[in-house]
Amino acid sequence: MLATNKIRVLVVDDSAIVRKVLSDILSAQPDLEVVGTAPDPYIARDKILAFAPDVLTLDIEMPRMDGLTFLDKLMHHHPLPVIVISSLTQSSTGKAMEALSLGAVDVLAKPGGPYSVGDLREDLPRRVRAAARSRPARHQPAAPAAAPPVKAQPGGITPQHLIAIGASTGGTQAIEQILRSLPGGIPPIVIAQHIPAGFSAAFAERLNRVCSIEVREARGGEILLNGLALIAPGNRHMLVEKSPTGWRTLLDDGPKVCYQRPSVDVLFRSVAEAAGSRAAGALLTGMGSDGAEGLLAMLRAGAYTVAQDENSSVVFGMPREAIRLGAAQVVAPLDRVAALLFSRTRAA
Repeated sequence: MLATNKIRVLVVDDSAIVRKVLSDILSAQPDLEVVGTAPDPYIARDKILAFAPDVLTLDIEMPRMDGLTFLDKLMHHHPLPVIVISSLTQSSTGKAMEALSLGAVDVLAKPGGPYSVGDLREDLPRRVRAAARSRPARHQPAAPAAAPPVKAQPGGITPQHLIAIGASTGGTQAIEQILRSLPGGIPPIVIAQHIPAGFSAAFAERLNRVCSIEVREARGGEILLNGLALIAPGNRHMLVEKSPTGWRTLLDDGPKVCYQRPSVDVLFRSVAEAAGSRAAGALLTGMGSDGAEGLLAMLRAGAYTVAQDENSSVVFGMPREAIRLGAAQVVAPLDRVAALLFSRTRAA
């Protein structure tokens, strides 16, 4: 950032209306500055070199070069924090999830439809601030696609243990890395990722394609089974409660907690109450403090607790708060979290 200490943002979108809406929202914040706008990736490339923005907002569907191709090139040659601003069509939400796998740090819905300008006015500045604190990695060209994993059907014996995971900025990539490392038959997993309504289903579908366990967006009332991971829907809290056969999910439309719905704190506190010492929890990358108090509640209930370390976090805010509270029994790099969770539940 320059001497003004303002976060410098470049807005890239082929719609003049969307460029104006985003620019007006960001320019109204005293710590944010829109240094330019661009209707396509070629103009964006020139303005990145001219204005050196701290954060880029990027549309996926654009003329001359699509947003995914541009993002892939950008993260390979000139990585910087990118927030994808996507429409809520099925095609676009799928592409938004692909953009996150290419190195974008966050995704938001375009204004209009179920996502109002008012919602964007609340969320966008906070997401830009988080992105500015992130550490995007240089993207490497993808290796040839591996064969789809052998899918284990969830079920089997009644679960004896439960895993809970929470994340925010950078969390979609972190969660994917963890779930891809876990074998079929792992105890049930419940996940709260800060993600807007409309994108969580695409996130779950992507994970289900690449993981050996089954991954779904929660609908509420599901019985938790071994080999099953459930993602909290965007804009709804997910909780866990005891059931005659172990545990089941509940969805709730209550107020936001730590500015978030779904909230990691809400999920973790319910897991602490429902599962106690039979649970393991991991708090991953993200800005803010959501999940720190919940992880502490899990620890006090006898659960095993892990926080992602600073070096492997895109944003260290949430794990840092948990560590500060003494909520994490173990602080570990991302590439060790899956093994820790698996070994703990297997040993237990």
